[in-house]
Amino acid sequence: MNGRLILNILGKLLVLEAGMMAPALFISLLSRQNDALPFVYTILLILLLGLPLVLLKCDSKDVRAKEGLVVVSLAWVLLSAFGALPFIFHGSIPNFINAMFEIVSGFTTTGATILSNIEILPKGLLFWRSFTHWVGGMGVLILTLAVMPKLSGRGSVLARAESPGPTFSKVAPKMRDTARMMYAIYSVLTLIMLGLLLLTGMPLFDALIHTLGAAGTGGFSNKNLSVGFYNNPWAEGIIALFMLLFGMNFVVYFRLLRGEGLKSFKSDEVRAYWLIALATMVLIALELLPEYGNFLTAFRYSSFQVSSIMSTTGYATVNFALWPQFSHILLVLLMLIGACAGSTAGGIKVSRVVILSKAAGREIGQAAAPRKVRLLQVDKKVLSEDTLRSILVFFFIYMVFLFLGTLVASTDGHDFVTCFSAVASCLSNIGPGLSLVGPLGNFDIFSPHVKVILTFLMLAGRLEFIPLLSLFHRELWSKSH
Repeated sequence: MNGRLILNILGKLLVLEAGMMAPALFISLLSRQNDALPFVYTILLILLLGLPLVLLKCDSKDVRAKEGLVVVSLAWVLLSAFGALPFIFHGSIPNFINAMFEIVSGFTTTGATILSNIEILPKGLLFWRSFTHWVGGMGVLILTLAVMPKLSGRGSVLARAESPGPTFSKVAPKMRDTARMMYAIYSVLTLIMLGLLLLTGMPLFDALIHTLGAAGTGGFSNKNLSVGFYNNPWAEGIIALFMLLFGMNFVVYFRLLRGEGLKSFKSDEVRAYWLIALATMVLIALELLPEYGNFLTAFRYSSFQVSSIMSTTGYATVNFALWPQFSHILLVLLMLIGACAGSTAGGIKVSRVVILSKAAGREIGQAAAPRKVRLLQVDKKVLSEDTLRSILVFFFIYMVFLFLGTLVASTDGHDFVTCFSAVASCLSNIGPGLSLVGPLGNFDIFSPHVKVILTFLMLAGRLEFIPLLSLFHRELWSKSH
């Protein structure tokens, strides 16, 4: 284990975080709402600790698998801990556990909050909590590889450990070029969405906040009623569309830019993603038809909420916790499934669901005709048994954490729907759940020990378990491996 290299990379990440706070500090100074000093104190403290680590000399700059796992896990914990300090220094969230929950929810693009009145926060802090969505959506290590000097010849080790999905795709020979291309596409889509929201009449600051939340599929709003505050069908339509677009694998956009046209969308995962989304929108709209009077109005609300939940963003236009049970069950299924691999979204991922479905079909077919050789194919390519094994392991760990998390959450005495949906929401990085943690509720109803567990689940879900859990494996720290 190269400890000096790990510290050096973590130092660079801290310096980068200080730079990320600069826009929030600028907004604080511009708005004059007394939240500038908390950012100044935090930035100075980060630089005081980070700069000496950056200057630390390393004999080797080769990031091996071990170092990659440790760096990714510690980076997310460390950046979250320092990212919570502005809220603590300002006094808006004086409790460290609450502040940590809030900022981890930001970086992991979960969007769950312990705040009951968001609108009293100053603009600098509102921007910071939403900006963490944008950074965390694509990944803080990916951002580091994109904007900082080359960390090593094996930067893909960091990217693989941080990127969601069963497989990792490089779109360029060098990892740094891949990171830059992904962030370029990400930035352009963000700017397009911002421009369209401004055309709907949404104020600049509000449009910026909701764009950052949709791009990172995080869902922090600056309004207590979320997107429903505006009652603006055009804004809702734009946000709903872009939530789904940011929930797609970004490799699709790269292929579009490369001139592949409609071939870019010829993917089992992409087809399944849009099919599930559209089918669920229609089914929920049909159930809501008696409540809203006409199909178009029902579809307006169902399509927005399906887009929000499936992309794991978490914005709301209505209190869907009051919808009928059939709609609740569909939304919970979407919470678990999530969006595409290689996107900014959370959840199990559509690609894994597609692969598991095909694997189940293969096993049934094998039982019916044992002598026939059946290959598991995705996008007309044979899937390796190692990839299938890793998907099965991921699914098992996800279900174990979902069960144990619900068990721990139930110790607070809340109803099953509240506990289960809160855990599913944190594990899949969604935000609102159902019942007491619905769109008009918040997570402050839980006791400190449950909030700690939910915070851990947000990190575990975003990093897809292995990097974080590996920290507790003795062989990671063994000198003999």
